[in-house]
Amino acid sequence: MTNVSENVQSVKKLEADERKKAKRKARAKWWKSIWQNWELYLLISPVIIYFIVFHYFPLYGLQIAFKDFIASKGILGSPWVGFKHFERFFDSYYFWRLIKNTVGIGVFTLAVSFPIPIIIALMLNEVKSLRYKKFVQTVIYAPHFLSTVVVVGMLLLFLKTDGLINQVIRLFGGSPIDFISEPGWFKSLYVFSDVWQTMGWSSIIYIAALAAVDPAQHEAAMIDGASRFQRIIHINIPAIMPTIVILFILNAGSVMAVGFEKVYLMQNELNMSASDVISTFVYRSGILEAQYSFSAAVGLFNSIINFIMLIMVNQIAKKVNETSLW
Repeated sequence: MTNVSENVQSVKKLEADERKKAKRKARAKWWKSIWQNWELYLLISPVIIYFIVFHYFPLYGLQIAFKDFIASKGILGSPWVGFKHFERFFDSYYFWRLIKNTVGIGVFTLAVSFPIPIIIALMLNEVKSLRYKKFVQTVIYAPHFLSTVVVVGMLLLFLKTDGLINQVIRLFGGSPIDFISEPGWFKSLYVFSDVWQTMGWSSIIYIAALAAVDPAQHEAAMIDGASRFQRIIHINIPAIMPTIVILFILNAGSVMAVGFEKVYLMQNELNMSASDVISTFVYRSGILEAQYSFSAAVGLFNSIINFIMLIMVNQIAKKVNETSLW
């Protein structure tokens, strides 16, 4: 019996030694890989440092969402209150309005702005004149380099009651429309101005994907009598489908992350019922009213919803198209 127990112990000791050796080998291999490719790691180190400092380190402060934060006591010294601030947000008058506006703008933006760059890329890919193609690309890329402040300033200038658009409406005998203050116009103005600003730049990745399509496939299809439209449908679109799926997953995962800057600049007291979203509510609560714990809870709720949507869309894409982020 003693010999059996000794044998078992010796076997366990050998297994433990083997695991230690395997770990040491893996560690040595890892360090060797870093040393052999130190230039690449040095090149990516600023990005890693950026994410650690500005994205991961601030996660430490998320705990104030579960506390009544008192600046004089600091984060650790503030009293713990659990889900008090989340419950307050769920029971508040603004909850459903914020959810409706945020989801409405996010889904509207996704539905309109996502397919347009794909269509533009497919159209530009069919243009044979290189000079005309470069001219069109320059024209549609240019708005991307305008700041959000400039774009909103243009909207306010053109769409005010005595602006260019209303002057044209008057010219044709119509009544002027207060586009900026009318809540019903807010989502459309936000989405279509965003499409105008971003569609050209967003099409670049699809144009690059189309450039990788084998010309032999088009030649074979043309020999078989396929039209240009049929070649787009059966060759070009399937070729860029993995890219489309990946970008759709990323866009769908940020539906609730409606940008603060543009909404805030377009927002006023008259269109508040349609323009008030979670990001502007967090700004008012946290910065203007100094309700740090409450605003942190609202922001954390928004981030969790985005994360859940990203996971769900990724799993659906994996099952349907066998293409996913992971």
